[in-house]
Amino acid sequence: MSEKGRDSFLRRWITVTHTQRWHSHHNTAGTGPVYQGRFRSFPVQTDAHFLTVARYVERNALRAKLVRQAENWRWSSLWRRAQGDPKITTWLSDWPVDLPRNWGARVNRPETGEDLDRLRISVQRGRPFGEEGWVRRMAKRFGMESTLRPRGRPKGS
Repeated sequence: MSEKGRDSFLRRWITVTHTQRWHSHHNTAGTGPVYQGRFRSFPVQTDAHFLTVARYVERNALRAKLVRQAENWRWSSLWRRAQGDPKITTWLSDWPVDLPRNWGARVNRPETGEDLDRLRISVQRGRPFGEEGWVRRMAKRFGMESTLRPRGRPKGS
């Protein structure tokens, strides 16, 4: 296992252990804000779709109106990259695509449209993210068909 892999494993172990102990101490069953939804994973079709997902993630603090520019949120990967200090970026994994030159400006532009709605569904449900035909093929291939259906019980006839 690589050093970054060990670091990721350790961070996840600490997070999960802390969450379990917190819930045990407070007699809760996995609900509430403690690391809720911290790790997400779903297939992404193309490099452009990957950049849409990465932009969505790096805009979190800006979308929540915690900062005026996304790179000002000290706990974000965008902030770490913007510092230009190799010591600060060691916690970041390499991306499967090159970082666009105007990435900071792209992240700070408002999000709109159908892609944003579809991305939010992918994030919430773990649904593959890409063109509709590809999404359906990947959902079938990986046994993720349930992510294509609405949540809850089917409506009665």
